[in-house]
Amino acid sequence: MQTSRRHFLMLTVGVSSSLMLSRVALADTANTLSEADPKAQAVGYKEDASKVDKAKFPDYAAGQTCANCSLFQGKSTDAYGGCTLFGDKQVAARGWCSSYSNM
Repeated sequence: MQTSRRHFLMLTVGVSSSLMLSRVALADTANTLSEADPKAQAVGYKEDASKVDKAKFPDYAAGQTCANCSLFQGKSTDAYGGCTLFGDKQVAARGWCSSYSNM
């Protein structure tokens, strides 16, 4: 089978773009905060605010999420965003921790 230069270039561009997209996706998931992280455990971080132990964290109120916390550095529509507490780690917008503040 003989391959033309045009076919080779199209194949190379396709494979390269696929690899770049997969690296971006892996980087995004590697940069998210885990509930098992010691810093996250220290403040009771949960990726899903509906799973907060209300007996352990009586200050939690329905509707409080990272997305509407003043420490959240993403847009309210982002699935994940930065938080001033966790440095370069991304927190879930639907998450919650005991440092929640809406001021």
